[in-house]
Amino acid sequence: MNSNSPRCIPVVSTFASPFDVTPASSVTDSTRKPLSLWPGMYHSPVTIALWEARSKIFESLLDPPKDAPPQSELLTRTPSHSRTKIFYPFSTDYILREQYRDPWNEVRIGILLEDLDALAGTISVKHCSDDDSTTRPLLLVTASVDKIVLKKPISVDIDLKIVASVIWVGRSSIEIQLEVMQSELEDISASSNSVALTANFIFVARDSKTGKAAPINRLSPETELEKLLFEDAEARNNLRKKKRGGERREYDHGEYKKLEALLAEGRIFSDMPALADRNSILLKDTRLENSLICQPQQRNIHGRIFGGFLMHRAFELAFSTAYTFAGLVPYFLEVDHVDFLRPVCIPYHFSLLVDVGDFLRFKSCVLYTQLDKLDCPLIIIEVVAHVTSPEIRSSEVSNTFYFKFTVRPEAKARNNGFKLRNVVPATEEEARHILERMDAEALNSSKQQG
Repeated sequence: MNSNSPRCIPVVSTFASPFDVTPASSVTDSTRKPLSLWPGMYHSPVTIALWEARSKIFESLLDPPKDAPPQSELLTRTPSHSRTKIFYPFSTDYILREQYRDPWNEVRIGILLEDLDALAGTISVKHCSDDDSTTRPLLLVTASVDKIVLKKPISVDIDLKIVASVIWVGRSSIEIQLEVMQSELEDISASSNSVALTANFIFVARDSKTGKAAPINRLSPETELEKLLFEDAEARNNLRKKKRGGERREYDHGEYKKLEALLAEGRIFSDMPALADRNSILLKDTRLENSLICQPQQRNIHGRIFGGFLMHRAFELAFSTAYTFAGLVPYFLEVDHVDFLRPVCIPYHFSLLVDVGDFLRFKSCVLYTQLDKLDCPLIIIEVVAHVTSPEIRSSEVSNTFYFKFTVRPEAKARNNGFKLRNVVPATEEEARHILERMDAEALNSSKQQG
């Protein structure tokens, strides 16, 4: 076997088939029920397979004592060292197919986001491990999701493959790129026609004892493509450093005029609602909210609520927000950015400070729309996740998500008079936030074109 070929993690459906020939032990046996009546399960079979693979890495190392020294020697890894492949046999495994099917016979994006998060975490563990049982392992923080872009619809009836590897390493940070590929041809290659979705996850390493930033194994790109990906990721990292700070932005004259123009229409809604433009709507009137108590069935192998669950729930709320706003079935395009704001250390991996029993609140809104392209109008959704503690009267933001949708062409074709409304702010804070996201989107677009 070629040493550079990616390792393949097998995936099978979690439940037994309800159509097995073997008779059930009783008439109430759940395996006799049709698929539509099965009890819901939380974790996808791919996520479970990835966690099992990660557990085997941990089991290969003895549990070091608390006073074990840190990693003393940094290794040089190639991208092929941690490159991992996942295969979804949708065409032959009808149970797996049903676990991923959405109402439009495509793959459920929310579940796929869980799988991407689990795979990125597993690869980061592979790269950063020093294979030494006498040193204490690093803790890995999911810092952000830089971009997830859907390039074409993902069918639930055709086999699917995800290939992922490390593309960039800094002193204490690491970027993972994942490609979801699907083709009707038997050989699913990495050609541009087969890539259906791309994603980039950023992790940072912490010392498990001190919590301070820790150096991680170096990366040595080998191929021309790997070197190009490394350079692109380096440029993105430099850009992220420039954007840090969080100070209140000062606008120049031209930008201030944009701010005033946004607020002007909002004031009409507030002061003269009967005269407001009927093709516009206030941002606050697009809001939706979802609350839940985190249950034991939603925990990961570490007993915490993992980031993939948060992305899944945020996506479902964002989809619903776009649906109620447009009045037609939305079509997902990309996750523009995800910030993980409240990490907490757990064995071998950092996760959000979200535990079983926590009260989670997801708040969404249509931040703005882009209507210049009539064939593909854009809906930008913001979802903010809050961890709420009623006992101590506390509510803190754990994540901020930005999703981009359009409207399904077949749904729009059935509605000749379809037109998206313009979203306007009612406060200066909302207007500033809209302009910041517009600027970030414009910057990302210019980078992609360049």
